Amino acid sequence: MYYNKVEICGVNTANLKVLTDEEKRELLLRARNGDETARAELISGNLRLVLSIIQRFSGRRENADDLFQVGCIGLVKAVDHFNIDMDVKFSTYAVPMIIGEIRRYLRDNNAIRISRSVRDLAYRALQAREELLNAKESEPTVDEIAAKLGEKKEAVMHAMEAIVEPISLYEPVYSDNGDSLYLMDQLADSSNGDETWLENIVLREAMNRLSERERKIINLRFYRNKTQMEIAEEIGISQAQVSRLEKATLEKIRKQL
Repeated sequence: MYYNKVEICGVNTANLKVLTDEEKRELLLRARNGDETARAELISGNLRLVLSIIQRFSGRRENADDLFQVGCIGLVKAVDHFNIDMDVKFSTYAVPMIIGEIRRYLRDNNAIRISRSVRDLAYRALQAREELLNAKESEPTVDEIAAKLGEKKEAVMHAMEAIVEPISLYEPVYSDNGDSLYLMDQLADSSNGDETWLENIVLREAMNRLSERERKIINLRFYRNKTQMEIAEEIGISQAQVSRLEKATLEKIRKQL
């Protein structure tokens, strides 16, 4: 796993600096005015964000150094294009930029290639499946999809199996006048993976801004499922104090989110 790799691209990840929001804003202001030193410091101070993002792609068995470098390209783009007048945190803006850069890299460097005819058939099969599903409100069979397309069942099965491979999600399944449509664009994710994952990053940032006692109360209450009485006994304060601290801490996190 990437988080066990101490050095990536010659960078000791254990020593990566973390900037405060105030430091980021000051560096962004200076960078916008042409201060290259501030720009470099801002990039360096956000490398941990890149590191956390590439961990999400650990299951793809990609080289961590390569992904880190590509993620840094996305970070640089975020630094250069971020509008400090927007009412949004830099990390909220930078994460999609970094993810997008990594996805483009994975798509463009895909080792498994599927022929255009197979991709086109797969795309039409997906469209036919969606139409049949909406019409009959039940999962259509391969025979029904093939009949609707006027194609052989074996050809449809082959095309649909060809795009089942996880890496093929980044392959174009249809092209028209230079505009490509990727299988990734056709799949709905009810879990809102990117959004949920981004919320987790923001939550971690909010937790890092809490005091040691506040973090301990939240950890015991919501991650270890302890009662307020149990927490009071463990940290040596009254249950009423725990209740007040818990309420105030949750409000603090809510405002930061």
